[in-house]
Amino acid sequence: MYKYFKNLLDYTFSAILFILLCPLFLILILLIFLNMGRPIFFSQKRGGLNNTVFRIYKFRTMTNKYDQFGELLPDNKRITKFGSFLRESSLDELPTLLNVLKGDMSFIGPRPFISKYLTLYNNFQKKRHLIKPGITGWAQISGRNKISWEEKFELDVWYVKNYSFLLDLKILLLTFIKVIKKEGVNQDQQTTMNEFKGN
Repeated sequence: MYKYFKNLLDYTFSAILFILLCPLFLILILLIFLNMGRPIFFSQKRGGLNNTVFRIYKFRTMTNKYDQFGELLPDNKRITKFGSFLRESSLDELPTLLNVLKGDMSFIGPRPFISKYLTLYNNFQKKRHLIKPGITGWAQISGRNKISWEEKFELDVWYVKNYSFLLDLKILLLTFIKVIKKEGVNQDQQTTMNEFKGN
């Protein structure tokens, strides 16, 4: 029963928030353009409900600088000060409201990983795709990028089996606390999570 109520809440609140936050969207678009130029948005294919693939949208936080061999520089060489601020404050995630409106994502659920990982999961790990991925989730409030892949999968599958209205409220509240404290944004000194290599 909560599954259908959850979908209704997602559509309703994503529409309300998108309208209310339009001025902030416009300000961030201008600041990103002035700091990094175009493109304004970062998009990437991610794994979604029932192993489908969708394109996630976020605000761009890195430049497109290349080395002398034509290869993109490492993430920590391309992220800007303003980009770091966007990540630490989670403001880079605001465009994912569009993904919730489209029905690709939920506010709460397992965080969507890049689509190439779909072929690497074992049967247990695939269970994280039995529900919609989320902007935030049980794994995010339990360590975000600071925990291992194995821990992420355990937490994600646990959520799939146990999600409820009260649990989602708890996750939402703890997410705000984590964002304010800027906890678990990066893994050690890296800008992004280590690549998943499979089992």
